[in-house]
Amino acid sequence: MSKQLQQFIDDNLPKIEEELYDLVERIKAPETLTESMLYSLKAGGKRIRPLFVVAVCDLFHNKQHEALTVGAAVEMIHTYSLIHDDLPSMDNDDMRRGKPTNHVVFGEALATLAGDALNTLSFGVLARLENVEPLKKVELINMLSIASGAEGMVGGQVLDIDGENRRLNLSELEEVHINKTGAILRFSIESGAVLSDATKEERDALAEYAHHIGLAFQIQDDILDIVGTSEELGKTAGKDVESHKSTYPALLTLEGANAKLEEHFSLAVSALAKIRKDTSLLEEFARYIVKRTN
Repeated sequence: MSKQLQQFIDDNLPKIEEELYDLVERIKAPETLTESMLYSLKAGGKRIRPLFVVAVCDLFHNKQHEALTVGAAVEMIHTYSLIHDDLPSMDNDDMRRGKPTNHVVFGEALATLAGDALNTLSFGVLARLENVEPLKKVELINMLSIASGAEGMVGGQVLDIDGENRRLNLSELEEVHINKTGAILRFSIESGAVLSDATKEERDALAEYAHHIGLAFQIQDDILDIVGTSEELGKTAGKDVESHKSTYPALLTLEGANAKLEEHFSLAVSALAKIRKDTSLLEEFARYIVKRTN
């Protein structure tokens, strides 16, 4: 990781987590519910999505507190999806980020409800944003609804489940991950552009960058499932291979998956070149995503 990116993370990660935990701790809800919500939120994680919101705002010199709040909202969505993914009815995983999964600790019912609560809270957080024009708030809420729902993440999860019993081709596999993984990453990047009043040309370039980053993120996940260990990943390694799941290495070979990863990295960087600002931080983020080990 570059010094520039490390410094950015060191400066902003504590602020993001403080905002995230504070938003949940302030709600009036049964203690066991907030405990379950906070258990998964505090289980660790790289916070890539909220960091992207802040990084895009920094690109436009728009360092406002609202970026932290939007980042917290998207992390709630991401965390809820992980809680539900780990359930016995989905991936049936016992470990997440090196800790027992939510349903192992709190039971399936409470884990499901904790995910539901994080999902719905995220939209309330956006609705209550301060110092953001009403039309922008509506745009952000609509964008997150699309990215996280049937037209985005949830739709991608359904495509993923439907593809478990057959071999997907490259186009089908990309459709799964453009939605399942990429949609929330795209929201993170594009929401920063909305907060910063980016031009249409700048937003289009960032959307293109986000598209390739989303696919690169999933390809690296697939590669790490083969070459990483459970200790490094903080979750069960090799599970995709065991379940004969369609992945980039399974379809393209490990060498082919690495080549596709580099291709999407190059295309993401090329998209940034269309923005007449210092995009070096976003380029370093892209490099970090393709080089990460967990």
